[in-house]
Amino acid sequence: MLSMKIGIIELIEETASKSWTDFAYRAFFKKYHASIIPQAVAVWCRQLGHQVWYSTYYGQRDPVSLLPDQLDVVFIASYTQASALAYALAKVYRMRKTLTVIGGPHAKAFPKDCLRFFDLAVKDCDKTLIDDILRGRFDRQTVITSGRALKEIPSVEERMPELLASSLVGGKVRGLSVVPLLSSVGCPYSCDFCVDWNNPFVLFPPELLEADLLYLAKNWPGVKVTYHDPNFGVKFDQVLSIIEKIPRKQRSAYIMESSLSILRGPKLKRLKDTNCMFIAPGVESWNNYSNKAGVGASVGKAKLTQVVEHFRELREYVPGLQANFLFGTDADQGEEPVELTKEFMRATPYVWPTVNIPTPFGNTPLYDRALAQGQILETMPFSFYYTPHLVTTMPHYPPVEYYDKMIDLYSAMTSNAMMARRFVIKPTPGFSLLNALRTFAMRQDLAALRLMRKMLVTDAEFRDFHEGRARPLPEYYHRRYEQKLGRFGHLISRAERTPELERPASAPGEPTPVAK
Repeated sequence: MLSMKIGIIELIEETASKSWTDFAYRAFFKKYHASIIPQAVAVWCRQLGHQVWYSTYYGQRDPVSLLPDQLDVVFIASYTQASALAYALAKVYRMRKTLTVIGGPHAKAFPKDCLRFFDLAVKDCDKTLIDDILRGRFDRQTVITSGRALKEIPSVEERMPELLASSLVGGKVRGLSVVPLLSSVGCPYSCDFCVDWNNPFVLFPPELLEADLLYLAKNWPGVKVTYHDPNFGVKFDQVLSIIEKIPRKQRSAYIMESSLSILRGPKLKRLKDTNCMFIAPGVESWNNYSNKAGVGASVGKAKLTQVVEHFRELREYVPGLQANFLFGTDADQGEEPVELTKEFMRATPYVWPTVNIPTPFGNTPLYDRALAQGQILETMPFSFYYTPHLVTTMPHYPPVEYYDKMIDLYSAMTSNAMMARRFVIKPTPGFSLLNALRTFAMRQDLAALRLMRKMLVTDAEFRDFHEGRARPLPEYYHRRYEQKLGRFGHLISRAERTPELERPASAPGEPTPVAK
C-alpha cells in the first residue's frame, strides 16, 4: 500500500475564542482535555507507514489551517456539542476529495446522522480497523466498528509527537501540563444516561501502565496524569499496586473519575500515598443511582447524610473534589432534589458541584426511553445537546418551572456567600482559587439559564417548542447555530440542521459492519 497523507484533528471546542480572556482560559485549561484515541490513531497510522499530521482545536484559529491542504484521509474526533463544526469541516474536506472519517463520542452516539456529512463513522476502533479503513475495505456511507474490546493503546513514548503537540508548551512541562492515560475501559455499572452503560470492564495489561509511569517519571518529572478510565480503580488493588512501584518522590500527581462505592476504608490512604490530587465522583440523583454512590438502597435525606460524610472523609486524603449531579431524572420531583443539593453545597463548600441537564445521547437506555415516549425535541440540532439547553420535555417539570429550579441551584452554587465559604472553611491551597475562578465561569452559565427562562415566558414560539406543542426549530436556535459556526455557517443549510434520530438498537435494521 502506498504511503498516504493523513490528518487527524480533535475538536475540543466548538467555536473560535471570542476574547483574549476566552483564549487564555482555553489555552491554559481547555487544551489539556485532549483525549487518547485520536492520538492512538495517529500512532497507528504512522506505524502503518503513512505521513501523519495531528492537531487539537480549542478555538485558537481556523481549524482548517491546523492541517495541510492536500490530504488523502482526514479523521475528525468530536463530542456532540461540537458536531456542527465537525459537519462543516467534513464538507470542506469532501470538496477537496479527501476521505472523511468521524470518530469520538458523537460518532458513537449518533453514527447514522454523521453519515449525512462523513464518508465513514467509527463507533469503536483499534489498529486493525484503522488499517482496514486505509486499505479501502469499507464502502463509503457506512457505520463501522472493530467489534472487539480495546485491549491496549500506544505507549506514552509512542504518543510523544502528539503529546508534544497537545500537552506540552514548547516541549516543556508547565504547571498545568497533563498526560492522558488509560488503565481500563468499560464500567461495571449500567447508569441509563451513560454511553458506557453496556461496555464490559476491561483492565489493560498492568505492565503497560507501569512502563508509561516509569517513562514519565524519568523523562517528564512533575507532569500531571489524568486517567481517562470511565471508572478508575474498579480493580483498585491491581492499579494502585502499579502506581506504588514508582518511587514515592517521582510519582506523578493524578486526576481521575471514580464511583464513591469504590473509595472507602484503607483505599483512601493509598490514594494519598500515590499522589491522587483530584477525584470527580458521580452522585447523580438523590433518589436514584444509589448503588454507584455506595449507600445501598438509601435515597433522599438518608442518602445525603451518607454522601456528605463520605466526602468529608475523602477530603482528609485527596485535596481536590468534585461531585457530579443530574437534575431532572425520572426520579426527580418537586422541591426535594433542589433543596438536598443546596444542603450538600452548604455542608461541603470544598467540593465543586456540577449540575447538568440529563441529555439523551444515542445508544443509551435514556435515549431509547425518551424517544419511545416522545420526549425528544426532534428538530433540535445535536450541537445543543448540553447544559443549559433542554432537548427533551421533562418528566415532572414544565420548562419554566425546570429553569426556575436550575437557576436556584446555580445561584446558590455561584453566590458570593458560597465563594466566601470556599475560602474560609479550611481552604485547600490551589483548589480554593480554582473553585473561585470556576465560580466566575459558572456565572456565565447562570446568565444563559436566565435567558432561556426569559424566552420561555416572553416568546410563544419558543415556549410551544419546548413544551412539545410545536415542531419547527425556533429562530433563536438557528441564529445561535450560525453564530457558533462563524464563517462556516453557510455550509450547513437549515434543513440539514434537523438531526436523524436513530431507532433503538433492538429495532430491526442493518447490522453494523464489523472488522474481521
